[in-house]
Amino acid sequence: MAATPTPPEPGRRPVARHARRTHRHPLLRMLSLAAVLVSVVATSVVGVGAFTVWDAATALGSNAVVLDEERELPPSLGAIEGGVNILMVGTDSCEGQDLELFPRCAEDDGGERNDVTMLVHISDNPRRVTVVSFPRDMIVPIPACSDGQGGEYPAMTAQMLNASYLEGGLACTARTIEELTGERIHFAAAIRWTGVINMSDAIGGVDVCVSGDVSDRHTGLELTAGNHTLVGAEALQFLRMRHGIGDGSDLGRISNQQQFMSSMVRKLQSDAVLANPSALFTLATTAVDQVSQGQLVLSSGLTNPTLMVQIAMAAKDVAYEDIVFVQYPTVYSVDGVHVQPVTETADVLFQALRDNEPLTLTGEASQGYGVEVTGEADKPEPDAAPDAEATASPSPADTAAPSPTSSPSPPAVDESEERVALPSDIAGTTAAQVTCTVPEG
Repeated sequence: MAATPTPPEPGRRPVARHARRTHRHPLLRMLSLAAVLVSVVATSVVGVGAFTVWDAATALGSNAVVLDEERELPPSLGAIEGGVNILMVGTDSCEGQDLELFPRCAEDDGGERNDVTMLVHISDNPRRVTVVSFPRDMIVPIPACSDGQGGEYPAMTAQMLNASYLEGGLACTARTIEELTGERIHFAAAIRWTGVINMSDAIGGVDVCVSGDVSDRHTGLELTAGNHTLVGAEALQFLRMRHGIGDGSDLGRISNQQQFMSSMVRKLQSDAVLANPSALFTLATTAVDQVSQGQLVLSSGLTNPTLMVQIAMAAKDVAYEDIVFVQYPTVYSVDGVHVQPVTETADVLFQALRDNEPLTLTGEASQGYGVEVTGEADKPEPDAAPDAEATASPSPADTAAPSPTSSPSPPAVDESEERVALPSDIAGTTAAQVTCTVPEG
């Protein structure tokens, strides 16, 4: 059995604990929408569309976060060996939020934590996408991180993962995930609540399914059994809901969010978005606006529109069965509240990603009984439009930017290729699976 988490070191700021945060918002996982909006496919939000609004996108660099000053940024997607890793973070900041939508912000303590943490891996050719969700209550070592004022916070051996953003912002969360997984984080982004609402409005809503009536008094969301198209604040409520679904845990909420993300990926790959220049422009301008308002934070590499186009195009045509959503494997601590990482199991996953091997899921769809698989998704129609990755041209104003043609279109996936069966204690689904949220109890 895992050891009880160690207390904070003397002089450190106290880290919020799940069992003590009854005064804080239950908006803990809703920002996982950002994991797809800015990375899986909707990197095209600031990528493909930002090619049209080049000047606005390049201006975002002034507010960008540097993940590691000693590391040179990759000039193009093709220059990154072993695939690209993008960290997506959703924070619980009350800064700039509408008190009518978030009344508990009136009691906010001013801290900002990474209550949603996801690693998006886009492999080398053939392209595959794997999204790994990390529970916020997972107890992990947090490395020494810059305090932004020339000093640093000392390392901690055992703290909740969501303390990493509180200690050192986006760069500290990236370092924490790097040390946990052994993977290098190339790019990162963080989004706040209002950004989620505005981005879901811009995408035109996401279809979700619930297998029975659900009601969560903490979020105020009530849905009847069946299919629903969620936008804006209602989408946010769905993403942060946990008390009304599965076993009521954060683990169940992760799976609920993965249903939302999977459905959104299918919509983004359809003609409704990626083949619609008007829809892409709306997404791009909305994303740029969220950055300017402080609701979306990008690492310095994600402010290069050319490279973002390459990332978006690399993920655009990945087969549904090769878009995999998994939860980092964990076991409950002795306190029954926090969870501990199972690194031996996780190593199997990350080794398969390094080797660019196709994955087969053998475990449950949800560790927290949050969703059930109900069918298979219809495959998208072949895209006859020109490949934007091969046709886009950089602005003369940014002659240093590499041409998007430096990242070639992926070859066809060999369906006969042998897949790696992940251990059964890794829960997850693929975009090829249609899932429904399961009511609590």
